Amino acid sequence: MPCLLLKRFKSRRTTLPPESDGARDTTAPSATHHDRAWYIKPMFDFWQSLLAALERIAMLPSLIHSVFPRLPSRKRTRDAVRTYERTMDDLLREIQRLLEAPLTPAELMHMSGRLQEQFAPKLQASDICMLPSYNDKLPTGLERGTYLALDVGGSTFRVAVVELTGKQTNTKSMRIVTMKSYKIDNSVRHLKGTAFFDWMAEKIEAAIADPQVKKITGLKTFPMGLAWSFPVEQTSIRSGNLLPMGKGFRATEGTLGQDLSELIMAPCRKRNLPVHMDSIINDSSATLLSRAYEDPSTRFAVILGTGFNISVHLPVSALATSKYKGYPQKWLDEASHVLVNTELSMFGKNIFPTTRWDDQLNETHVRPDFQPFEHMISGRYLGEVVRLIIVEAVRTAGLFSGEMPEQLTELYSLDTGTLAAMELDGSKSLTNAATLFQEKHPLSKPPTYNDINFIRQVSQLVSHRAAAFLAAGIHSLWDLRIASEGLTPATAGYMAIGCNGSVIEKYPLFRELCQSHLDELTTASGAEPKSIALEVAVESAIFGAAVAVCCLES
Repeated sequence: MPCLLLKRFKSRRTTLPPESDGARDTTAPSATHHDRAWYIKPMFDFWQSLLAALERIAMLPSLIHSVFPRLPSRKRTRDAVRTYERTMDDLLREIQRLLEAPLTPAELMHMSGRLQEQFAPKLQASDICMLPSYNDKLPTGLERGTYLALDVGGSTFRVAVVELTGKQTNTKSMRIVTMKSYKIDNSVRHLKGTAFFDWMAEKIEAAIADPQVKKITGLKTFPMGLAWSFPVEQTSIRSGNLLPMGKGFRATEGTLGQDLSELIMAPCRKRNLPVHMDSIINDSSATLLSRAYEDPSTRFAVILGTGFNISVHLPVSALATSKYKGYPQKWLDEASHVLVNTELSMFGKNIFPTTRWDDQLNETHVRPDFQPFEHMISGRYLGEVVRLIIVEAVRTAGLFSGEMPEQLTELYSLDTGTLAAMELDGSKSLTNAATLFQEKHPLSKPPTYNDINFIRQVSQLVSHRAAAFLAAGIHSLWDLRIASEGLTPATAGYMAIGCNGSVIEKYPLFRELCQSHLDELTTASGAEPKSIALEVAVESAIFGAAVAVCCLES
């Protein structure tokens, strides 16, 4: 990791004191204080143990309680003088050692090589990862046109009219003329079968009825591109069989396996809407295409928010011919390259070193080992790893003076966005971070500066590890690409990567840390410095859906 950024990252953390001699707390302010604590704690523990023993005796429980009134459990835990298995500093040293040890260039390079070994059989045969699409062309950036772009996600359906204007001086090459966003709440998720697609057609009709859209002349019908953030078995560039959507959606009831394009177009035709479906792509391919329209050196796209995926542009020959079963002969004759949905989240088992907290997360997951890479780096899981560490710190090292916030005992109750906001508090007192944590996870007494500082340092360590592991994953695919293109690291040249998602876009220093590790790995491989650049792709699903259509017209 470049020295400047490494120093910048480490300067955000409090320097830990040297390890204590034995169990003695070397941070005690004076010998007098230490000597007093030596007998107060054992005496207090003795009386607590005696009280507990008496309470277990059936005789005279009311008398015992009248003599020793019971404190509320949470307050008693917080106010009592307790001893713990270790100090907070000792625990933080262990966490730092476990999370940072695998992040050396040599270790990350080894992980990259191991990932490539896992890729090999999946490039030959797999129906769940390393999936070729029907998109074989990248945009030149000169294409022009007006398109209707649809983006269907887990919580939102967006309809936009997009103008692509090509490369013009002092003018944006992609412009959203108008966009409507519709919330997908439970009432929409529970629409059965064709009712969901009727709802989509209704919203498409409302969007194109906008006066701004009607001002656009010269279009009898809108070419339409769809970014579909759910599984689909594509059968052509503009069609695909509907697969289970998950996340509570009931749209597949009675429609499973039917053509997604026709399911959308049928209700559109009933409404006489001037639209026709020209392209269906997933969100990672949309990100790659949208970024490639503005930067022709783009060959990868990273989606890293709640979930994780990478799309790559590879030679057709990089995948076995069996992967193209059912493809038209014309496509096979003409295509030299193809956009590949790697589903990289599914790789990494027995490659990435795990800690006891990672193992706990996996053991309690509804699908253990299904997406090991995603468990290490995505927004869905970063907060959960930190939560598991906090729970251990409360119980064994006295975080929050031993008081467990009730909400934090629930799985996935610590949101990664909360951690990101806490890291953004650069004040000396960390007041904003403390206020936010108390608001989200109330304690009987507000958390101290040391409590909040511990959480921030753990968050930084967990997110740094995630950024480094992502760099190893990108490097492994970069190696795969240059080998399949017949290139070497020295001759591969510059490559851009489109990035989309809350973690890689917004988590403090995440993209910068990932970039620094990438620079190390590619340079160590023999490439020119800064051969790969991580670039944010703004509104990538919307723009990518439009670009996918324009590529068909070029």
